[in-house]
Order: sequence, then C-alpha cells, then structure tokens
Amino acid sequence: MRLRTVLATTTAGLAAATCLTAAAGPANASNSVTANAGNTLTTNACSPSVSIDRFSDALDKTTYDGTFVGNFSALAVDKDGSIAALEDRSSLFDLNAKTLQPKRVVPLADENGAALDSEGLAIDRDGTRLITSETEPSIRRYSADGKILDRLPVPSSLLVAPAGRAVSNQTFEGLTLLPGGHTLLASMEYPIAGDTSGAVRFQTWTRTKGDHFKLAAQYAYKPDASFLGVPEVQALPDGRLLVLERGFTSGVGNTVRLYLADPRHATNTSGIDTLTGQPGVHLIKKTLLADIADCPTLGATAKQPQPNPLLDNIEGMVITGKEKGAYKVLLVSDDNQNAVQTTRFYYLRVRV
Repeated sequence: MRLRTVLATTTAGLAAATCLTAAAGPANASNSVTANAGNTLTTNACSPSVSIDRFSDALDKTTYDGTFVGNFSALAVDKDGSIAALEDRSSLFDLNAKTLQPKRVVPLADENGAALDSEGLAIDRDGTRLITSETEPSIRRYSADGKILDRLPVPSSLLVAPAGRAVSNQTFEGLTLLPGGHTLLASMEYPIAGDTSGAVRFQTWTRTKGDHFKLAAQYAYKPDASFLGVPEVQALPDGRLLVLERGFTSGVGNTVRLYLADPRHATNTSGIDTLTGQPGVHLIKKTLLADIADCPTLGATAKQPQPNPLLDNIEGMVITGKEKGAYKVLLVSDDNQNAVQTTRFYYLRVRV
C-alpha cells in the first residue's frame, strides 16, 4: 500500500544469508546476535524475542534494466535460494541472496494488460508465483516469466465497493502458504465496511486438483489501533503466523510491530456478515514479539521524522531459515519512489 499522509496508513533455508553485506550499520553485525540461558536474544535486541543483525540500503533509489528498484511490498524465497521481491507497480525482481543485487525483473499485468497494485507474494511448490493485487482485490497465479495461469475466487464481501464492502487500497496485502502447502492465507489490510470491531479478515483457500484453490475458512485478527493495518503475514512450520502491523502518522513517522499469531482455534468468520465484537467470536490470538521502534538504530538515518531512524514504511517479510533456535526473518520497506523514504532491508532473528 502506498504511503498515507494522515493516520492510517515457508520457511526456506538460505545458507548464504549470513554472508549478506549491509550498506550501513556495524561491519561485524552479522556476528552480533547471541542467546542467553533463558533462550532470549540479548545483543542488538529489540525485545527478549527479537534481535536485529544489520540493515542494508544498497538498493535505495537504484534502477535495473530500466526499471526503478523499490516500491517493494512483499518478499519470498525462490526455489533456487534467491529472494523474490515484489513491487507494487507491477514488477517482480529476483535478487541475489548474497548481495541483494537484482538478477532479473519480470513485468506483471492483469488479463487485459493493465497494471496491478501488486502487494502479496507466495511461491508455490512448482515455482509459480501467487500474487495479490489490491485493485479488485485478486489473487492470480503467474509463471516465472509473468504469464497468468490461474485466478482464485474471492468472497464477494471482500471485493472493493460497490461490488463488495472493502475499501480501495485496503485489501489483500499479506499472502502465505501454510505448512504442507495445502492452504493459502491472505490478510486484508484494514476492516471492511460494517466490521465495527476493528478486526480484519484473514481469508484462506485449500488446494484442489490441478493445483487450483477453492475458498475455505476465514478468521478475524484485530490490530492494536485503528491506524494500524496488516501489511504482511508469514506462516511458521507449526501453523502459527508472524504478523506485521504497520501505520503512519504525519510528522511522527511509522509504527511497525511484529506479532506471533495463532489462527488454529479462531472462529471461522466466513458466515458472519459483520464483526461487531459480538460474544462467541474468537479472534486470532496474538502476542507482541517486538516494536521495531525499540530496535537499536545501528547507525541508520531517516529522511523524515521517525520514532527511530531505523524505521521506514516496512511492508514485506519472509522467513529465510533457522539458526541456533531462532528464525532468520528478512523485512523490506516500500519507499513509494519518494525522496524522503528509503528502500531498506532488515535482518532479524526471532525466537517464538
């Protein structure tokens, strides 16, 4: 989602991930995370559960093959170990896992050749790309070279008004395949009209023959405040989720929080017309892992006011592996091709 100017706005191994070089931050940051006897992260800690190794601004305001490198809204680990980086202006980049330098860019479009507001990305077991667009919203399956192979059904209530009750530019942002690859989950960014409880809908699909997907259960997740949306979700091997909450306050900056969420005992809300906080509807349980504003700055600078100069408009997240009991999590910010924002990659260690 592009920057708002007011309030509002799986797992795969990467053996080379620890070799990535930061464009800023301590030179020895890749070796700066340790664990104490209580299994908590202690060095460069953002919280007892989350630590930051380093960050990189290497791709900020660069171009590749005539395409602006930025506007990143989602990340995924490809089958060859490279990083797939989706930008919300209809391009999908392949990035070198060691250097982050682009290796290829593929243009994306809808069935009529029109641009997408591409926000969510998951790479399926056959290497095809599942990609959301906020415009309708939609989820399409693309080949690695950008050809449309399939389009998934979307509940009518989640369509943008007047077809449904969703608000334009506030729809499918996060996308992830649950363990086993049989279930796909997409997160709405903000509530749909009528859902006065402030909860957002998480929609799932189950795999059918021919690697198609059909509509399945839906769950409700409530962000901390009305100006916080859900830009990304990532599934853990046990079925729990890492969830990002993100918002922007003009003159103050970004709020970005990382949560552990468990949808396994939540109410299926697909048959509930409006979520008003009614009793008996069990929301997805969540636990705060870290507020990114509490991370050490690592020498980062910001081009506009921020609670922590490390912060920017973080939208993308992917789990890149696990090491010494901690998940390696890569985040990226969407610079909106804006001079006062930065394309920044963040390397976290997360214990759950």
